[in-house]
Amino acid sequence: MKIAVMGAGAVGCYYGGMFARAGHDVILIARPAHVETIRGKGLRMETRTFDEYIPLQASVEARSIRGAKLILCAVKSPDTLAAADEMAPHIDPGALVLSLQNGVDNVDRLKQRLKNDILPAVVYVATEMAGPGHVKHHGRGELVFGPEAVSRGIDKLFASADVPIEISRDIAASLWLKLIVNCVYNPLSAITQLPYGRLVSGKGIPETMRGIVEECLAVAKADGVNIEGGAWESVERVTETAPTQLSSTAQDIGRGKRSEIDYINGYVTRRGEALGIPTPLNRAMFSLVKLFEGRAPRFND
Repeated sequence: MKIAVMGAGAVGCYYGGMFARAGHDVILIARPAHVETIRGKGLRMETRTFDEYIPLQASVEARSIRGAKLILCAVKSPDTLAAADEMAPHIDPGALVLSLQNGVDNVDRLKQRLKNDILPAVVYVATEMAGPGHVKHHGRGELVFGPEAVSRGIDKLFASADVPIEISRDIAASLWLKLIVNCVYNPLSAITQLPYGRLVSGKGIPETMRGIVEECLAVAKADGVNIEGGAWESVERVTETAPTQLSSTAQDIGRGKRSEIDYINGYVTRRGEALGIPTPLNRAMFSLVKLFEGRAPRFND
């Protein structure tokens, strides 16, 4: 199967690389520095179990998705609509699009621009781009889909590439659960530039984390999403499974780039306002990260 990855950063490179390693025809749509390196040497995948150069195609042009039957959309949430517009003239009418993105509303926004079937996925993987064409895996790697993924054979396809799959009876709740995890770790890691494992030892940080979780749960409930327990346990699990990981928001801030915070704590803050739910901790996290956006980069791609 030809598989295209739109937005091949850390997440897109990891899953695209796993498919290519399993023998699929994969093309990554990525930034020029990554494309040049991948074309020359392949994609370096440095994981806990292997460190290999994976041969696959790479391009900076969205038109390269032509002929792909599966498209992994892994662009940052602020770029969702722009990416959809770039894909629209070239996408195969029968192609299935999977949203491997942070946030809970990317599928709805993709559907504003594309007529294809689009499914959400909840991504639990700790990765970073350690250099041009070099993805480093810190832990986990599972994806959560709704029941439709089984009927479409998506579960078997990912399993063939050694990617663990979970099926959720309520994908909206699962997306919100991941959003809660992001609301806790992304801004705190960005503000401090500390990995997850070191954050939790900070004075008052566990209490702050619990407060963020409680606000998110209140907004989700008011928004009609029922999260049946496990939110705090999911937050705690992150420090056990990816203690050395910096959040994607921390990496963006460190590179002087715009982050996804508008679609993480910013989203919870906006929904809280609309629903009459106070979210002071999420608002504070959002505001502080916005202050850091655009500063001079601390490190390069």
